[in-house]
Amino acid sequence: MMDLFVAGVLLASTATAPAPTVAERLGYKATDRLLIVNGDDTGMCHSATVATVDSLRNGLMTSATIMVPCPWFPHIARIAREDRSLDLGVHVTHTSEWERYRWGPVSPRADVPGLVDPDGYLWRSVEEVYKHATPQQALVEARAQVRRAIAAGIDVTHVDSHMGAMQYDPRYHAVYLQLAKEFDLPPRMASQALYESFGQKDIRAKAAAMGLVFPDYLIHTESPAQGETRKAFWMRILRELKPGVTELYIHASTLTEEAKAITNSWAERAEDYRIFTSDPEVKGLLKDLGIIRIGYRALRDLQRGTYRKPGER
Repeated sequence: MMDLFVAGVLLASTATAPAPTVAERLGYKATDRLLIVNGDDTGMCHSATVATVDSLRNGLMTSATIMVPCPWFPHIARIAREDRSLDLGVHVTHTSEWERYRWGPVSPRADVPGLVDPDGYLWRSVEEVYKHATPQQALVEARAQVRRAIAAGIDVTHVDSHMGAMQYDPRYHAVYLQLAKEFDLPPRMASQALYESFGQKDIRAKAAAMGLVFPDYLIHTESPAQGETRKAFWMRILRELKPGVTELYIHASTLTEEAKAITNSWAERAEDYRIFTSDPEVKGLLKDLGIIRIGYRALRDLQRGTYRKPGER
């Protein structure tokens, strides 16, 4: 009788035991603060590519995502082939937002007619994509971009969505997760609170049920307070990180005439590049706080069952 009682207690405790966190599955403690610093818009232009690669090699950036349709894709693809240590994903691109610098789809235009504006480029805004295209066309183009990256020799580690085009509408988000599942890649996911604010409270649970691995939190809607410098803002964000895995992303760029000609956010991009590459105070703060930097490759390998925990051979 006692054996049956003990077995029942053990069974009950097992049934109610919480699932291990992503941090624990990676071999860390649940209380550890793990950070992914991702560089968006890699390959968009030369200035972005140079800054991103420098930050990956010499700064705090741990991963980056490539805009496959953009003119500087061949350049970053060559760098990726020559340096396999770089953690690079695909910044799935369905918009071409700049006034004087544009790009079109990777797919034949006849296959994705709703994604193409009257000038032959991708639409400038997410709203125009939703108005003219379909989720299926977005999936066709996203597949083509990931396949081109793989064919170019890039060891693709994850996917995310430029300007959030595949994430703000539930129909597009469904094919976004389908894309991640098809290529067995971790997707960028918003934090639970943000999804709930958009009425999509079950999205993260659905993604997990598909076997996808993704961070617990995403720094996305946060912005500097009035009068707060970008450095002070990012240092505040770092101090406020919660236990678990958090992703923050920046748009690194060198300070060039090219960057100034393309984007009105060139100064912010150049400042973020400096902060996350060469600022000693920010590097020191990460060390003092005990924050552990990881890349998306660790999540991909965990998702695929090939991850080795720290200390394992």
